Amino acid sequence: MTILEIAVASHIWARRHQKRELEFLESDGLKVLSRAAFVFVAFTLLIAGLNAAAGRPQADAQHAAPVVAGR
Repeated sequence: MTILEIAVASHIWARRHQKRELEFLESDGLKVLSRAAFVFVAFTLLIAGLNAAAGRPQADAQHAAPVVAGR
């Protein structure tokens, strides 16, 4: 094979195996947002469940944080 034949064959092979760029649709954006919301809710429930299992409820935010003094 000559160099030209190799170059043409390589170009044809690359074009056949080239990934097509997908278009962005509005439904894709909604899917991304819904998945992100699902992950956020699942992570929040996981943390709440771990805190409840450890006996530390998250309702302690109503109390003022102690001030560290005397450093």
